[in-house]
Amino acid sequence: MKKVLFIASTGGHLSELMQLEPMFSHYDFSLITEKTKSNLYLKEKYKHKVSYLVYGTKDHKLTYPFKFLYNCFKSLFLYFRIRPDYIITTGVHTAGPMCYIGKIFGSHIIYIETLANLTTKTITGRLIYPIASRFIIQWKSMKELYPNGVYEGWIY
Repeated sequence: MKKVLFIASTGGHLSELMQLEPMFSHYDFSLITEKTKSNLYLKEKYKHKVSYLVYGTKDHKLTYPFKFLYNCFKSLFLYFRIRPDYIITTGVHTAGPMCYIGKIFGSHIIYIETLANLTTKTITGRLIYPIASRFIIQWKSMKELYPNGVYEGWIY
């Protein structure tokens, strides 16, 4: 059975990713997000299938670099524990390092650009686009920005 890692930052990105929840039962899956009060239920629901990274926001300019660096090292550890064949993500900063780690070690990267952007690229989208095995866009208009992107409609 294929190992699939689903990863996203908390909030809207995680909400979008959870639209793929029906896929979980078809794979040996793992889920990674940031640890916040709003998503602790995931650990109760999926037990050992869920791992958390430290919540960090770029609004906290002094602590964010340290949290980001910590999350990079923890992502490396989690990658080798999980060893996914595929990494599926809706972004954002939590997912970037994991995608690059996965690319280096042979995982297929499937990136889903957020539904929130109709006319501009996200920073994570820009970073992951060159390494993605499949780059999914949710708006036809985004094809101009991501020519190799695949339009498959909304995940909602």
